[in-house]
Amino acid sequence: MKGKLYLIPSPLGEYDPALVLPAPVLELLLTINCYVVEEVRTARRFLSAAGLKGHIEGLEFHTLNEHSSKEDIEALGSLFDNGDVGLISEAGLPAVADPGADLVALCHRKGIEVVPLVGPSSLMLALMASGLNGQSFAFRGYLPAKTDERRSALKEVERLSKALNQSQIFIETPYRNDALLGDLLKFLQPSTRLTVAADITLPTAFIRTLTVAQWRKAPVTIGKRPCVFIILV
Repeated sequence: MKGKLYLIPSPLGEYDPALVLPAPVLELLLTINCYVVEEVRTARRFLSAAGLKGHIEGLEFHTLNEHSSKEDIEALGSLFDNGDVGLISEAGLPAVADPGADLVALCHRKGIEVVPLVGPSSLMLALMASGLNGQSFAFRGYLPAKTDERRSALKEVERLSKALNQSQIFIETPYRNDALLGDLLKFLQPSTRLTVAADITLPTAFIRTLTVAQWRKAPVTIGKRPCVFIILV
């Protein structure tokens, strides 16, 4: 019988995993010896903090990231011949805005059972705390990096939000956070509500919803912190 694929959430920052992961998830980690991860060093650090300190050298790690080829991903299918496999992203839920989705798709094609586990999601936590529409929302991923293309994308996202009364969620590479926020304040309508949610679940967490006009009067610097942005017209 082939092993299962367990989708293992990881903390959104450097702290004790027991603060955000249920005991059954932490206990399951003790039974898995093979992991597919986005970055081995981060995964080793997470597993060590989660209770596997002293056992890391006995684990098997395989990398799956944005540089993995179709052939690399297909080769991972053989791992399940030897037992269960855990999928770990850099932070939060694996396979959501994450290359691990390709492994999940492979498992479905091969009839391998996929088991999602409970843990933190920066997208859902930001939406929960935003005060915006939690009944109709869309995750847009990353907006274009070039200013002209981003302006057009923001106008379209704003149009959709108004037409559908729908919260629009997006993220950015941390070093571009402040550039994106600047463009949001420059190109969005003054009445559009904007949520900025950085360092969610950390002691330094910052979550605030204001209109664009209000943000313009009291701008903030996010810096290179993991951040989620949400707008609603």
